[in-house]
Amino acid sequence: MLTVVTSISSLLLGAALLLVGNGLIGTLLALRASAEGFSDGVIGLIMSAYFVGFLSGTWVAPRAVMRVGHIRAFAMFAAVASAAAILHALIVDPLAWGALRVLVGSCLVGLYMVIESWLNVLAPGERRGKVFATYMAVNFIALAIGQNLIRLYPPTGFELFGIVAMLLALSLVPIAATRISQPAPVRQPRVRLRRLYAASPSAIIGAFGSGLAMSAFWGLGPVMAQRLGFDAGGIAALMTATILGGAVIQWPVGAVSDRHDRRVVLAAVMALACTFALLAFAMSALGLWPLLVAMFVFGGLAFTVYPVSIALANDFLAPEEILQGASSMLLVHGIGAAIGPTLAGLLMDLAGPRGLLLHFALIHAALTALVWWRYQRSGTVNVPQAHFEPMIRTSPAALEMIAPETPAAADAPTEPRT
Repeated sequence: MLTVVTSISSLLLGAALLLVGNGLIGTLLALRASAEGFSDGVIGLIMSAYFVGFLSGTWVAPRAVMRVGHIRAFAMFAAVASAAAILHALIVDPLAWGALRVLVGSCLVGLYMVIESWLNVLAPGERRGKVFATYMAVNFIALAIGQNLIRLYPPTGFELFGIVAMLLALSLVPIAATRISQPAPVRQPRVRLRRLYAASPSAIIGAFGSGLAMSAFWGLGPVMAQRLGFDAGGIAALMTATILGGAVIQWPVGAVSDRHDRRVVLAAVMALACTFALLAFAMSALGLWPLLVAMFVFGGLAFTVYPVSIALANDFLAPEEILQGASSMLLVHGIGAAIGPTLAGLLMDLAGPRGLLLHFALIHAALTALVWWRYQRSGTVNVPQAHFEPMIRTSPAALEMIAPETPAAADAPTEPRT
């Protein structure tokens, strides 16, 4: 395993630099927007724009890669995203920031797609899952590090935007310097929502709800912490605790989901996430440390909803359908993510900063009810279970690492399963 990781170390380093920068700019923009006097509703709209860009980039980026190749496409995306980071500091305007967030989202999904398609090709067949797990660990760690860079300078200055631009630009260096040959062009994701819904409505519910909740966390979590009176260290601690909870708690929940009906596990995870969101609501009045504990557990549960939903969908799909199903799940999650910050921002306008925690609770309560209703309606179903893979939302290219290796069948028409 160490040999495999060493052989892809340049790709992992490029991904780490990219993710640190992306983790920083999301939190930085939320805090700068708050300092500029933008309302929570407006901030929510700006943060939704990023996920709109991410969603559209899922279709745009593969065409760019096919046109100019992986390294040139990566350089193009990195240059545009780096310039956009600087423009945020030069043009402080909600409409301009919304447009820039769409642009950055499109570039970021292209950058992820280039790295992940390389990893997918280079990962040996018997170790693809371990390479995927290593890449996901890099994701969580780098995103957590990015949150803590807000401690260095005040968000009202230019310095942090400069750091973001440098990180995005430097991510190009290990990619451009690699001797690894370029993989085949990235495939355009194929989406079949009707087939996915026929296979597992509960999986679609989980993916959509996860997008609604977690995009609001990324976009408005720093705003909530700032409005609650926490300093830069407290804001970074809250974001880091939630992210690390997502990294740690996925493993035991995944092990349980591999042994029991995933719909029951999914409903239980959602119900517990609702409970800990409400507990965090209560703990927020007691100070930082009680809130951190509640958010650590909430993050672990909330981040788990999407991968459990992916595994649930895979349980009911034929092997040759899994990659298309993952692309469809990514679309559903992305639609929810594009809506989530806007809804949460409006609720925070009405209920104050802790309205974000109410948003988490309401979303997960509704999801619990829907998934449990579906389970009661269909009853117990015995199917061979796919293996759970801990993950964070990514591009379709990474999902090929955990899909069965059936390239010939992946593009073949499939018949619905009964």
